Amino acid sequence: MPSSVNINEFLKLSETHPVIDVRTPAEFGQGHIPGAINIPLFTNEERKIIGTLYKQEGKQPAILKGLELVGPKLHQFISQANSIPNSGTLLTHCWRGGMRSGSMAWLFETYGFKCITLKGGYKKYRHHVLESFQAPVNIVVLGGRTGSGKTLILQELARTGEQVVDLEKIAHHKGSSFGSFGEEKQLSQEHFENEVSFAFSKIDNNRICWVEDESRKIGINILPDGLWHQMRAAKVAHIELSQEARLEHLVADYGKFTKEELITATQRIGKKLGGQHVKRAVEAIEEGDLKTACAITLVYYDRSYDYGLSQRPQENIIRFPFEKLDVGRIAEVISMSF
Repeated sequence: MPSSVNINEFLKLSETHPVIDVRTPAEFGQGHIPGAINIPLFTNEERKIIGTLYKQEGKQPAILKGLELVGPKLHQFISQANSIPNSGTLLTHCWRGGMRSGSMAWLFETYGFKCITLKGGYKKYRHHVLESFQAPVNIVVLGGRTGSGKTLILQELARTGEQVVDLEKIAHHKGSSFGSFGEEKQLSQEHFENEVSFAFSKIDNNRICWVEDESRKIGINILPDGLWHQMRAAKVAHIELSQEARLEHLVADYGKFTKEELITATQRIGKKLGGQHVKRAVEAIEEGDLKTACAITLVYYDRSYDYGLSQRPQENIIRFPFEKLDVGRIAEVISMSF
């Protein structure tokens, strides 16, 4: 018989055994345990049919319909499970830890796998995720005005062995009107939270963890309350570069995108920049003068960033002035200061 374990034990086991999420593709797409594999018992359409039948005619007719739909797919389920690298043990779950995961676990065990299900299902996992953001984390925030190379510095810190959680990488967005450039489609809010929680679960809290200074929103994704408040109260390593150095970095970073993309992104912040500034920035982009266009947009981004910095406890801000964006040198200096 399949055994059932609580969320903490389930996640511990998931480090060495595959997790099979038997919910529909739509449920899985909305959010899932990072690393889980979707083997849906029902398609999106089939689950709607069964749900409607359950409401209109009751449990037994719904179960009979479910058996009718699932029967021809039993061989397929086993083939999919066999294709997953495993040591003979599979972890399965559905939404509440009920009939769907129980049925699939029975099938897998009938075939010969050892199967363990999650008490409370994915619903319990979501409670775990949201609660995880209330736990204290030992973070230092990497700050600096737009164009200070914070992402590159984070990557260098990670390369040299520092603990890093790259929130923009998880969100698939760089956090500005231009932030979607070169990125994949953003995650749902639910799955963004799952991935952020997962990233912090791998952190050794006896050592500091670096995160980039962010607005509350990263594109469409919103930082969870508990994490956001901790970031706002944390120590900040504030990188100070000249505007010339920042413009050089921005031109190199965004110069590879089309004029149309740059103009559209500039126009999105039109109200904040002001009509005349937008007009001039768009003209500069059309003329190929990206340095001037970047300088115009920096007026808004610098003002916005400086305001956010002023709302932090000033004693938590440690300023690090550098003449140029020497990523290796900056990472070395700030890592030795904490």
